[in-house]
Amino acid sequence: MVDTPKKIAYFHLPGLFEFYEMYKVFLPIYKKHRNYFYDWCEIGSIYGAPTDCLWGGGRVEYGSVNEKEVLGLMKKYEISARLTFSNSQLRQEHLQDKQCNELCELFEKNAGVSRNKPRNGVIIHSELLLEYIKENYPDLYLVSSTTKVLTDFRNLEKELQREDFSYVVPDFRLNKSLKKLEQLNQKEKDKVEFLCNECCWYGCKDRKQCYEEVSFRNLGEKGNGHVCKAPNAKEGYKFSLAMENPGFISVNDIENIYMPMGFSNFKIEGRGLGSALILEFLLYYMTKPEYQIHVREEMYLDNMLDLF
Repeated sequence: MVDTPKKIAYFHLPGLFEFYEMYKVFLPIYKKHRNYFYDWCEIGSIYGAPTDCLWGGGRVEYGSVNEKEVLGLMKKYEISARLTFSNSQLRQEHLQDKQCNELCELFEKNAGVSRNKPRNGVIIHSELLLEYIKENYPDLYLVSSTTKVLTDFRNLEKELQREDFSYVVPDFRLNKSLKKLEQLNQKEKDKVEFLCNECCWYGCKDRKQCYEEVSFRNLGEKGNGHVCKAPNAKEGYKFSLAMENPGFISVNDIENIYMPMGFSNFKIEGRGLGSALILEFLLYYMTKPEYQIHVREEMYLDNMLDLF
């Protein structure tokens, strides 16, 4: 993906395990009716983690589908699978976790090096885990997690310059730093993966503590006691509110601003949401307006898929 001319936007989609049943219905539609979707976009990867994954972070996962089934689906449609292992609070003893090591081994074995067999990756926060994966699972590519909350552009540049990472997801509040972003060289631009649809309060100063709380919870430990104080926090995620966020990247922004500037990677959040809302993201970002009803009907009319 990195070496492809910047005529394609690669979307990195949520819910590898969490929304497996939805993708099992959506991906055949995407393949069969490619004309329904923008010709300038492709699926770059699908990311997530199973339930109770010790190395997990960012969100508490609820996906329980068999990992071999997940990888089978990704292999069938030639899509990169990413493990979300962005726990920031890992200690040495956590590195021997059986489930997480078996997942890395399985994902590495099922990885490829050609375009038709895309490599699998790991979204990561902990430097301790980074060194461990580099040593033990070197064929998995690494993604610097947005849970690092890189809001200082100088820190983003430093992260982009690290050879460890194939992609870096900055904090969404850097999305509109267009003058600075434009000055990055092409190699750096290839590594930037923008978080498009964040609904978090733009003025939040506790975002890092929020992610740390989730990391502690995944370890079964008492966290830092963080409670979200953002306005309208109790309302939960609403796509309509995300669209009003100053950091929101619209489909028009992608096509007319970011892609012409040389950027090609865009992350859609939503692992903790419902599949009906994830479908709305797929419709908005990837589907031509005149065909959205066609995709929606095919999805909803599948009697095996429970979208609510």
